[in-house]
Amino acid sequence: MTADGGAEHEAELVARAVAGDRTALEEVVRLLQDPLYRLALRMVWRPADAEDATQEILIRVVTRLATWRAEARLLTWAYRIGVNYVLNLRRKTPQEAGQLSLEDFREGLAEGLADQDYAGPDAGLLAAEVRLSCSQAVLQCLERGERVAFVLGEVFELSSTEAAWILEVSPAAYRKRLERARQRIRAFMGSTCGIVNPEAFCRCSRRVEKAVAVGRVDPRRPTLATHPVSPGGRGVAEAADQMLRLRDAAGVLRAHPDYAAPRARTDAVLALLRSGRFPLLD
Repeated sequence: MTADGGAEHEAELVARAVAGDRTALEEVVRLLQDPLYRLALRMVWRPADAEDATQEILIRVVTRLATWRAEARLLTWAYRIGVNYVLNLRRKTPQEAGQLSLEDFREGLAEGLADQDYAGPDAGLLAAEVRLSCSQAVLQCLERGERVAFVLGEVFELSSTEAAWILEVSPAAYRKRLERARQRIRAFMGSTCGIVNPEAFCRCSRRVEKAVAVGRVDPRRPTLATHPVSPGGRGVAEAADQMLRLRDAAGVLRAHPDYAAPRARTDAVLALLRSGRFPLLD
């Protein structure tokens, strides 16, 4: 489908949804749910919190659907609603609550590093879980405005024009914010992460024992390494292959699977929509 064809399809789909077509409305929700969940997950760290945020964002998107004027792609418009929600969350991540800086985080990684690679059961799976959890935690050490700028530009690879529109700032202001985040991430990853810099001290496989000991990784139920992905999306292995080809700071933080929003939560949103409680459906 061409870009124009895609825009026409979105406009037709939204028009049907706003007119009361429940099938169209459900298609809108299913179209947006996974990208919005991935946005929330990058911003709030824990999958459970991301699930809560995604549900709230989807409800806000649906109840404002009649205000979409195709000034941006439907997903870009939904990102604006999602970003506004996660930036204003009162709930803080553990890193935010503890005001953990990248420098503090680096010190913690150095203290918990084993002398040898972990060689216990499911070593590869647990090392992947450590990598995915660590890259999530790195993002939480950025102030929220810098974090979302980095996520939009470097993780989601949106243009500065799109990202600036989402954040409601000028492209120049957005690029300045993104560059500050880039510099901090590059400095941290270059001095810390062995994937980015072979001379750096940290290795995922040497963090496994500490992560298990302090409860950051559950060896019986790894959260991120076994998380369901979108149909046709990248899994852990594909994302890791891409990361190893790039071996740069953004590549490591970008190399997460294409996580899918938990269907129980989106089914709950759809059930609310069918309940007739929203003016959009009257």
